[in-house]
Amino acid sequence: MMQQRERSPSESLFWPVVWAVALHALMFAMLFVSFAFAPDLPPARPIVQATLYQLQSQSQATTQTNQKIAGEAKKTAAPQYETEQLEQKKAEQQKLAQAEQQKQAAAKAAEQKKAEDARKAEAAKKAEAAKAAEQKKLADIAKKKATEEAAKKKAAEDAKKKAAEEARKRAADEAKKKAAAEAAKKKAAEDAKTKAAEQARKAVEDKKAAALAELLSDDVQHQQAMADTHGDQVAGSLDDLIIKLISENWRKPMSARPGMSVELSIEMLPDGTVTNASVTRGSGDAPFDSSAVAAVRSVGRIPEMQQLDRATFDRLYRQRRVIFKPEDLGL
Repeated sequence: MMQQRERSPSESLFWPVVWAVALHALMFAMLFVSFAFAPDLPPARPIVQATLYQLQSQSQATTQTNQKIAGEAKKTAAPQYETEQLEQKKAEQQKLAQAEQQKQAAAKAAEQKKAEDARKAEAAKKAEAAKAAEQKKLADIAKKKATEEAAKKKAAEDAKKKAAEEARKRAADEAKKKAAAEAAKKKAAEDAKTKAAEQARKAVEDKKAAALAELLSDDVQHQQAMADTHGDQVAGSLDDLIIKLISENWRKPMSARPGMSVELSIEMLPDGTVTNASVTRGSGDAPFDSSAVAAVRSVGRIPEMQQLDRATFDRLYRQRRVIFKPEDLGL
């Protein structure tokens, strides 16, 4: 519904002013008509009484005319007044209606403004919520991306570390294999050298044995007896040498006393290397027995054993028993 425009004070007084002007114009017109139709008066006489009569007559006519005009004006003004009152009342009613309409329109506008403000506030709230949700979404995306980047970086570092560790292990394995190969090669060379020396020694011994067999071929028993005698002599000399070497490597314990003795079993190889030593009959003093075993093991190797042929060595010194006594050292 369209709102009526409120009239200004000048517009509200327009029609009353028009009606008032029209009424006055009508009154002047009626007055002019009354003068036009007024009766002719007798000619004036040059006496005072006539003059007075004329004045009185004129006064009466004027009075009657004025009264007639006033009556007509009153008759005309009464409906005009009522019309003006009705128009004024109507204008006031219209004004009140307009004021009420304006009030209602203002209230409606206020309600609309309030609803619009509420709508705008709700829209702003929704926009703010949407903005916050968008920001949260962007933050979640950024966080997820950062997490993925960190995971990728960690995976790359782990892969790098793993590759470095594998490379180190491979290098260590290669070095170990190389060292093992070198050690095996060295051992093989040493074994070959030892084997060659053993073969050379065996060849020499075989050669000596062959020469001896050839020399003794005429009288085997006689030659064998002589060899035994010679072997026993050599064995005696070697026993003395063994005792001497043990004495040189012996470290006297605090418990050693004169008259003590220990029987030792010594195991050797044909080249004179001592492979083992043990007590076969102890002295009753453990420190003394242990010191004797340690002395035998300290000897290490007796090259003089190579003077014996294999048969004599196997028979006498493959495993030899000796008796060690402290008094042999002047204890």
